[in-house]
Amino acid sequence: MKKNIAIIMGGYSSEVEISLKSGAVVYKHLNKEKFNVFKVYILKDKWVLVDNENTEYPINKHDFSAEIAGKKITFDCVFNAIHGTPGEDGKILAYFDLIGIKHTSAPFYQMALTFNKRDTLSVVKQYGIPAATSVYINQGDQINEDEIINKVGLPCFVKPNNAGSSFGISKVHTKEELIPALDIAYAEDSEILIESFLDGTEVSVGVIQYKGETKVLPITEIVSENDFFDYEAKYEGKSQEITPARLTKKQEESVTKVSKQVYEILNMSGFSRSEYIFVNDVPHFLEMNTVPGLTEASILPQQANYAGITLTELFDNAIQMALNN
Repeated sequence: MKKNIAIIMGGYSSEVEISLKSGAVVYKHLNKEKFNVFKVYILKDKWVLVDNENTEYPINKHDFSAEIAGKKITFDCVFNAIHGTPGEDGKILAYFDLIGIKHTSAPFYQMALTFNKRDTLSVVKQYGIPAATSVYINQGDQINEDEIINKVGLPCFVKPNNAGSSFGISKVHTKEELIPALDIAYAEDSEILIESFLDGTEVSVGVIQYKGETKVLPITEIVSENDFFDYEAKYEGKSQEITPARLTKKQEESVTKVSKQVYEILNMSGFSRSEYIFVNDVPHFLEMNTVPGLTEASILPQQANYAGITLTELFDNAIQMALNN
């Protein structure tokens, strides 16, 4: 008997449109002969199952079910394609755990931890993983611009602590740019991370659970036409994403080793894509994305394709790993 799979997409953050695109690609490529596949939009104003005619059926939040033509639809597994809250920060996954539905992501605590950039950095730094020098600020804190710049230097990056897809990130070159950058970041989050600029090759590394083992995918080199890998560079073609990355054997071995180590330190499972910058051949950890973009053009699917894994195989594996967990 075929399992019922709900692909959740949308979310409550600035990444809603990107998530809907990722979810649509998952729906397109999941094997319909093997699974009964349903699209479920999780939006601020509604949770609805959406059929191929775009007819909407409300989700009963009591048991995450829907009713179509008098028949109750329940789900054996949820494929999480929500970037940002409530998918990537673990909130909705805690709900699925409570009502007993399996899902493709890591446990909710790991998702919440990795969505919080500064908490993730605090953990990995304890294990000796190199990272940028950083300063943390909460909205309402008194700002001492000279003190911040003395610690992190210029240029530096100002980032929302809990946000993705480069929303709210600024590269600050002068003291005068710092406060406006904070204002931009505060539009996304009340917690801010300010980091020193690392000058070197940037790479993105996918690590997944595949057929029961931790697998590091081929590495992608990021070459942005813009000042950094911002939203425009990520989603509007203003960057080169080169897979496999143009690395020395030493660089490739070191970033592969540290990527697997970080995945295991954080007790991850499911999908992940982490960013690193090489400084003197040493990979410095930036952040981890646990619901990376899943469109055909996204980085992790590119990496899987180079490894000989089709999108159907990639998504099928995620479902099977969740069902067997």
